[in-house]
Amino acid sequence: MDESRARALLRAERAEVTELLQETERAAGSERESAQGPQDYADAAGVLSGKAEGEAIANDLRQRIAVIDRALARLEAGTYGRSVLSGKPIPDERLEADPAAELTVDEARAQR
Repeated sequence: MDESRARALLRAERAEVTELLQETERAAGSERESAQGPQDYADAAGVLSGKAEGEAIANDLRQRIAVIDRALARLEAGTYGRSVLSGKPIPDERLEADPAAELTVDEARAQR
């Protein structure tokens, strides 16, 4: 994949994921504020469940940002488009589908 296209795709996805993370964190903050009043056990359980779900989503988004940042670093280092495990080339079709891909399809399957 062309480096300028890869960089543009990665930057666009990073901006989108960062916005989603900020929205998730804002929503979690407003849930905490609305949960300050008296509640019964069902209300408290719902708040805790929603909070855990929001934290899980935020964690996934943070991890995706880290993956994107590593891909941007590989672009700068001149190793983008190669597996971080084996050094084998990652096909352009895979990079189009996931510009931050770190492994070939076979390597990703083997790690599941």
